[in-house]
Amino acid sequence: MTDRGPGQVLFHFVRHWSRRPVVADTGGEQGRLVLTCEAVHALSLHGTPATVNAIAHEIGIDQSGASRLIKSAAAAGYLVMAASAADGRRREASLTSAGRSMLDQAHRWQEDIFAQLTTGWSDKKCRDFQQAMTDLMERSYAMDA
Repeated sequence: MTDRGPGQVLFHFVRHWSRRPVVADTGGEQGRLVLTCEAVHALSLHGTPATVNAIAHEIGIDQSGASRLIKSAAAAGYLVMAASAADGRRREASLTSAGRSMLDQAHRWQEDIFAQLTTGWSDKKCRDFQQAMTDLMERSYAMDA
């Protein structure tokens, strides 16, 4: 084992993977586009409008940074901004079909990486790990509320 506690190991893992470049994307732009589209997708799953401020909160950056990311994702054809149905003064982001396709590809890559990292694990160990991570995420969202 290690002298690191479980929290340190978790955050070490997060830092490691947040620094990894996406293959064939030495500038990191594709990773930022995926991050932005993931935020919009996550907000939609929670029934939260994907406003600039909500996306900023989801990613953990300021509003101006989120605005730049959204503009890049829209310019790449992955997001579209439109007036909110509930409040026409507010603009909300949504995934385009190209954005959904790109996110599907990113999710397949994530599953492939997980399969590589867990080679030799039993199905039960994989399911237990998935459940533990799901529990951590649910508690994380609850702490945010």
